[in-house]
Amino acid sequence: MVAQELELKKRLLQECTKVLNTQIKAAKDAMDDAQESANEHQGAIEDKFESFREACQIQRDMYARQLDELITTMSVLKRINATKETKEIAFGAVVHTNLQNYFIGVSLGQIEVDGETFFAISGMSPVFKAMAGKTEGETFEFRDQKYKIEHVI
Repeated sequence: MVAQELELKKRLLQECTKVLNTQIKAAKDAMDDAQESANEHQGAIEDKFESFREACQIQRDMYARQLDELITTMSVLKRINATKETKEIAFGAVVHTNLQNYFIGVSLGQIEVDGETFFAISGMSPVFKAMAGKTEGETFEFRDQKYKIEHVI
């Protein structure tokens, strides 16, 4: 049973990594496109295209910041040990409740693995703070709803 559970944790980690890699590639591509647009318009009627180039640079900088945040998020995700079982809700845990399932790591929203839905949440999220440190069988309240912790991996 433990090997099967750890396999689920590993699959969740792989799915989160895949989602983040897709987002990183999209941010890199958008940043490169913005830079390319700015470079293509050099040498044309200078005054007219100066503001266009500036707009492209601003856009490029925005994508660069987004890329930086995604790379930081990936480094947080890489700290999760998928081979370690835990009984207490903490960073890296997979949590099954009577209402929803969670993967504690980084905030990526809804993730599906083997037809089962999980919410990838960060250790900074309010719902994590409500359940942190709790174990199987315990309950917690979040947004006027009572959750019962059914299983922790």
